[in-house]
Amino acid sequence: MPKNFVSSKDESARLFKSDFFEMFTHVHWSVPIISAGNALVLLAVGLFLWTLTEYLLHRFLFHFEPTSAIGKRIHFLTHGVHHDYPNDSKRLVMPPVVSIPLAMLFFFLFLAIFGENFYAPTFAGFIFGYILYDEIHYATHHAPMKWHLAQKVKHHHILHHFQNPEKRYGVSSPLWDYVFGTIDRDAGTVPAEK
Repeated sequence: MPKNFVSSKDESARLFKSDFFEMFTHVHWSVPIISAGNALVLLAVGLFLWTLTEYLLHRFLFHFEPTSAIGKRIHFLTHGVHHDYPNDSKRLVMPPVVSIPLAMLFFFLFLAIFGENFYAPTFAGFIFGYILYDEIHYATHHAPMKWHLAQKVKHHHILHHFQNPEKRYGVSSPLWDYVFGTIDRDAGTVPAEK
C-alpha cells in the first residue's frame, strides 16, 4: 500500500490557481471566536432593544387613553382587560394572532436597520427578550418567585397594577422606568399573595 504524503511543517498547499479563490481558503484561528463574540454582542443589543420596546409599547400604546367608543373598545381588548383582571392566567401572554404579525413587522424592521449581515443575531436577541418578558410577566402574576431579584421584578410590576398604573411600565426590567422617571420611588407595599 502506498504511503500518503504528510507534511510536518506549518505550510499550506495551494488549492486554486487563482489568487482570488485561494484567498478564501485561509482563515486565522481567531475568526470563529471573533464571530461568536460579535454574535453575542448583537444578541445583547437585541435583548436591550426589546427592553426599550417593551417599555415604550406599554407606556405609550397600551396606556394610551382613546376618546372614541371604538378606540376605548380596542384599548380594553388589548390591555385594559389585563388591568381590570390582572390575574387572569389565560390572558397574560400575547395571543399569536397579535404576536406573529408584530414579530413579522419587527423582523423586516431589523432587516432594514441592521442589514443582512447583522439582523439575524440582533433579532434573535429581541425575540429572546420578548419570550423572557412573556414568561416573567406570567410569573409576576402566578408564581411565588422566591429568588431575591425575581421578587424585586414581581414587586415592581405588581405596584404598577395595584398602586399606580401610570408608573412602573417596565415588566421584565425597571431600567427604562429609572431612565424616563416613571419609577415612583415613594411606592409602598402591595396586597399579600393568596
